[in-house]
Amino acid sequence: MTDHLDVTAPAGLRTRGTVLVVPGRGESPAVYRRFASRIAADAYRVRVIDAPVIDAADPAGSVERFAARLAEAVASADEPARPLVLVGADTGAVALAALAARVPADATWWPDAVVLAGLPGYGARATGEWEDELDLRSHCPVHRGVLSDDPAVRRGALAGAVPSALLDLAYGSTVDLPHLLLVGDADPFADREALARAAKALPKARLTVVRGAHHDVLNDAQHRSVAAEVVTFLEALRNDPPLTPITVVESSAW
Repeated sequence: MTDHLDVTAPAGLRTRGTVLVVPGRGESPAVYRRFASRIAADAYRVRVIDAPVIDAADPAGSVERFAARLAEAVASADEPARPLVLVGADTGAVALAALAARVPADATWWPDAVVLAGLPGYGARATGEWEDELDLRSHCPVHRGVLSDDPAVRRGALAGAVPSALLDLAYGSTVDLPHLLLVGDADPFADREALARAAKALPKARLTVVRGAHHDVLNDAQHRSVAAEVVTFLEALRNDPPLTPITVVESSAW
């Protein structure tokens, strides 16, 4: 681990689980402070680590090195409260999906579930100036300011496409692990058809589309509702039996 951001549950509350967040291209852990704080407020411990290093010439090795970093992140967090849920955005989501598809479930860091936010499609890449990249990422003025003011954020990082070999693993997975897939309906990098097929192929998947959200779906203008969806997923994991909905709408006029 080179760096990470930790946000703990409020004092006096029993920690309900552990959430490990993996950023995407160009992002630093600090970019997810707001998201981490929202999840932690509901008594979950949250750790945000560095984005994975993706080597286009060695995608398999990239996944193996990422697995070692995850194992270190979990081990250095003492005894993580269960459920342990891994949340990835952009290439963080791709790396998690590829890893979950090929690593044996007896790995010491193996999660109870994964959240994949903003999975990019094949060949998806951005061109243009920084303002153009911001428009693709998010229309939330606060988040745009965070991205622009953070010297650790790499501008232009979305210009390179994600290796197809990793996307093959991510979109072709049939691993028996609970998945929450999050995508903005205004995400220019998303392949909605591929996401829909992936959701159907996974035994325990929920695909949630966020209206008006762009690529940084965890940090766009709808971030409160997205965080609530993640907490709903976390709480359902804790339910008995797991993934049983806690609230069910019986009647509604909207």
